[in-house]
Amino acid sequence: MRLQPLSPETLSAEVRYVHDEIANLIGNSQSQVNMMNADGALLGPFIPMLHYPRFGIPALSFIRTLDIHATLPKSLREIAILTVGGFYGARFELYAHEIMAKVFGIPQGTIATLASSGHPATLNVQEIIVHDIAYALITGRVIPDSTYSYAIELFGQEGVAELYFLIGGYSLIAMMLNGFDIPAPGHLEG
Repeated sequence: MRLQPLSPETLSAEVRYVHDEIANLIGNSQSQVNMMNADGALLGPFIPMLHYPRFGIPALSFIRTLDIHATLPKSLREIAILTVGGFYGARFELYAHEIMAKVFGIPQGTIATLASSGHPATLNVQEIIVHDIAYALITGRVIPDSTYSYAIELFGQEGVAELYFLIGGYSLIAMMLNGFDIPAPGHLEG
C-alpha cells in the first residue's frame, strides 16, 4: 500500500466534511462492507481521494452522481462493476462488490467467475449484454452496432449511457486502487 488511511482528525475542515459525508453514505448504503479502519479513517478508493482532494473530490462527485441517478437494477450494476474489477484485478473493488453482489442476489459461482475475469455461463439476457458491453469497453473495443441496438432495446438510451458511465467510473476507481496498491481489508499493511 503506497498511501496510508488518513485519520479524520488530521484532515482540513473541507476534506473532513467530505470524509464525514462519505462515512454517513457508506454507513447507510454499504454497511456490509468494511470501509473504515478502527481509527475511523476511510479505506479503499477514499484513501487517495482524500490524500489528493483536488482530484479525488471531483472523482467522488462523479461516482456519487452515478449512484444518485441510477436507473439500472442493482444486480446489473454489480455485474458491470465485477466485470471491471475482475479484469483489472482491483482487490478492494472486488472485495466490496463481491459482498454487494451477494446482497443483490447474484449467485456465488457467477461472482467468482466475474472476479476472475471470466465469462459466466449462467447469466440471463440482460446480464449477458451488460457483461459483454463492459468487457468490450475495458478491452478497448468499440461496441458493435448490433450490441448497441440490442442494449437500447433492453435498457433504453438513458440506461445504455448510464452503463457506459458506470463502466468508466469503476475503471477509474480500479486504476486508482491498483496505482496506489490499495488492498482489501484484512490485507492492510502498517
